Amino acid sequence: MPISLPMTLTLSRILAIPVLVALFYVEGNAVRYIACALYTAAAVTDYLDGYFARAWRQQSKLGRIFDPIADKLLVAATILMLVAFGRIAGWLVLPALVILCREVLVSGLREFLAEIRVGLPVSRLAKWKTGIQMTALGFLIVGDAKMTAFLPVELIGQVGLWIAAGLTLITGYDYLAAGLRHLDERPQPRETADDERRRPPKPARPTA
Repeated sequence: MPISLPMTLTLSRILAIPVLVALFYVEGNAVRYIACALYTAAAVTDYLDGYFARAWRQQSKLGRIFDPIADKLLVAATILMLVAFGRIAGWLVLPALVILCREVLVSGLREFLAEIRVGLPVSRLAKWKTGIQMTALGFLIVGDAKMTAFLPVELIGQVGLWIAAGLTLITGYDYLAAGLRHLDERPQPRETADDERRRPPKPARPTA
């Protein structure tokens, strides 16, 4: 099966993760900028793959499966590495934890709703949350690199992460409420030809 450009962009986001993780183990301020650039490029593909898929009508089931998976893998891997290297520490771990828990919650809801053939569309507020979250993590990757002494990079990243966590709580509640509304629904079995033959005939319409 040929792989389209949107699917290629989605897969590139996943393939960028091990390279990004490896860059955390290389010392040097310049390497932090390289890691930030790679992370930013991977984050941008999140917008581009959806845009091209809609514009070129190349949306596929495979793309719908891997697109959210790629996003969650990128965010989770970046947060864990930032925690491991002390760029997310102390109280800042709390918003990071909220973001990770929300990703697990939404993944579970999407899996449940998929079984009953109900979609969970992304809200506009959730898109804002994703944008702020991605930007904050990019600043935290650079961290306290000396080349950015003129700009409070760490502070921008930390404030952005708290804002993203606040929006995460709001959007997470919205998604949870949407999922609970369908809690009692069950997937409807498809009717077979045998079921149709066994169905009682409809009564004849009375004539005048």
